[in-house]
Amino acid sequence: MATTDLEAAQSAREATGSGAWRFISQLLARADVIVNGPRPWDMAIHDPHVPERVLALGNLGLGEAYMDEQWDCEQLDEFFSHVLRAHLDDQIDPARLVFHSLKARLMNRQTARRAWKVGQQHYDIGNAFYEAMLDKRMTYTCGYWAGGAKTLDEAQEAKLDMICRKLGLKPGMRLLDIGCGWGSLMKFAAEHYGVSCVGVTISKEQAALGAARCEGLPVEFRLQDYRLLDEKFDRVASVGMFEHVGPKNYRTYMEVAHRCLDDEGLFLLHTIGKNRRDTTPDPWVDKYIFPNGELPTIGQVADASGGLFVTEDLHNFGADYDRTLMAWHANFEAAWPRFEAEMGRRFYRMWRYYLLSCAGAFRARDIQLWQFVLSKNGVPGGYRRP
Repeated sequence: MATTDLEAAQSAREATGSGAWRFISQLLARADVIVNGPRPWDMAIHDPHVPERVLALGNLGLGEAYMDEQWDCEQLDEFFSHVLRAHLDDQIDPARLVFHSLKARLMNRQTARRAWKVGQQHYDIGNAFYEAMLDKRMTYTCGYWAGGAKTLDEAQEAKLDMICRKLGLKPGMRLLDIGCGWGSLMKFAAEHYGVSCVGVTISKEQAALGAARCEGLPVEFRLQDYRLLDEKFDRVASVGMFEHVGPKNYRTYMEVAHRCLDDEGLFLLHTIGKNRRDTTPDPWVDKYIFPNGELPTIGQVADASGGLFVTEDLHNFGADYDRTLMAWHANFEAAWPRFEAEMGRRFYRMWRYYLLSCAGAFRARDIQLWQFVLSKNGVPGGYRRP
């Protein structure tokens, strides 16, 4: 920001009320973030009403102000890493978001009817867009970098292979993929492990392109809500879908997986998770990115699976999501000129905010990525992670 702009912002700040500015400045200082400071993670405010907007609406106001170009940050991912590591989100509890909190706690926002909304709003924005952002297999979940992967393609193949090995897939087995996306796991499992697969999704775009990409393989896509599943499979996997299930449906979800899994089978659940149970969904993410989504805690997964499954293995590699999101962001930025005319400037800032704020959240270890391996009756002699 130029000196004249800074002076104008200072004058406007004094005119609109210094209390909100002072509070926000002092709050951010706890996270080593300076308002209109020189460092790449500092917050450059262009509109004097941003502090009031943030205090009134929390992250919803912060995100919408960013979309409206009222503030900027050179390294948005680092801004959020600083803010979340300092737990500044706990310091602002806008009264105007009480209704959002009550809805999340009291309503079933993920009923069979409402479950289709996220497919329409998020996953159906265009296959070409996701092809440009994701890896060559179109895997829209965390990659696995710990094994030495150097590229996004390598990290995603390492993750898919790790899932197949954890499930102990063998030729002739039948795999159910709940929330299959574009079918990257099913395609990989069919090609490399000789299994047949059925996948369910609530995205028309995903089902259509996934079926085309898996042509000639024993892979079936179904445009179907998971609650309607009722047939047996040797193995069940669910990768990046549990975040859309919601607490009031966790037990139902586990009951579906239980009735579909062979008695000697294994169920792998891959989900983003949060550290504390007593939090509500981020209102900005809920409105603009994943409507009706909610992250579980380990305790909620355990409560939902209790009496149905034995937890054989729990693997946290949430730190790898930071690198995955940064790779997606790099692809997004490189491809953006192809989509700019169609999607517009506000979408660009919304998507950038989404990818980089999430990268910062994983970097701060504010949210996690878990893989559970579950069995119905316990693996005889014990389960060994491959």
